Amino acid sequence: MTLGSFHSSSSALLIMTLSNSSWRQPQAPFFLVGIPGLEESQHWIALPLGVLYFLALVGNVTIICIIWADSSLHQPMYLFLAMLAAIDLVLASSTAPKALTVLLAHAHEIGYIVCLTQMFFIHAFSSMESGILVAMALDRYVAICHPLRHSTILHPGIIGRIGTVVLVRGLVLLIPFPILLQKLVFCRATVISHAYCEHMAVVKLACSETTVNRAYGLSVALLVVGLDVLAIGISYALILQDVLKVPGGEARLKAFSTCGSHVCVILIFYVPGMFSFLTHRFGHHVPHHVHVLLATLYLLVPPALNPLVYGVKTRQIRQRVLRLFYTKASV
Repeated sequence: MTLGSFHSSSSALLIMTLSNSSWRQPQAPFFLVGIPGLEESQHWIALPLGVLYFLALVGNVTIICIIWADSSLHQPMYLFLAMLAAIDLVLASSTAPKALTVLLAHAHEIGYIVCLTQMFFIHAFSSMESGILVAMALDRYVAICHPLRHSTILHPGIIGRIGTVVLVRGLVLLIPFPILLQKLVFCRATVISHAYCEHMAVVKLACSETTVNRAYGLSVALLVVGLDVLAIGISYALILQDVLKVPGGEARLKAFSTCGSHVCVILIFYVPGMFSFLTHRFGHHVPHHVHVLLATLYLLVPPALNPLVYGVKTRQIRQRVLRLFYTKASV
């Protein structure tokens, strides 16, 4: 998904000059530092980030194509997985290209509107990913606790409505971010000590009142993560309660194994995300370059690892991937 063309590169001297300036013209471009404090080694940092982005592109496109082409995979679990893969593609593509140009080509300048657009897509699709993880937890609950009614409860119409709700929630909750930012006055240089346009990093540059921006950002984060984690926790509590009633260790192990992939993806998404969120607001003793690096990895690691997790742990996906590569090798 295109986010707009990025501006040309800017030298470190120009960034230093802008940092010493006292005023910015309305809608002047922002300047992304990259990984502050690690300028000398940023090109080496770009290498693993580039690998993660490549894995995210290949893995998620493969997942979408396999599920799209195979009608036997048009089931709730795989349809939600295809939605997750599509969201991961947008999330990674909203972050990696500009971050890599900053780190490799020193293309620090990013247009005002482009910056706000990038920020919107990153936060909106992070919210959507969280929503899809809730939907996948619901699918696991129905599949394990009500297996005979699984296809009746989660029929294609319901799956489509769930996907629409997740999409609309992400858009509606995050549209105020760029709107509220446009009301701020930036009377200091707009040099963002980050590799991409992150909401709080931009808010901190303003010299006008930012209470509304900070309060709304915190409210959205707590609302989305709080409710989603609660819903996932309730789903797995009910699953655990039901599974423990099943006689025989082998049957229990089989039931738990069906949740393994989803639990891995949940941990990959929420643990670094919560750490990044908390350090940005309360971790004043955490080195800034550590926070920026982890925040960047948080947006690239889940999209890169999710297809690998499902490819390894889900037999149907694994078999079709192997069949695809075997067919190509035979040709």
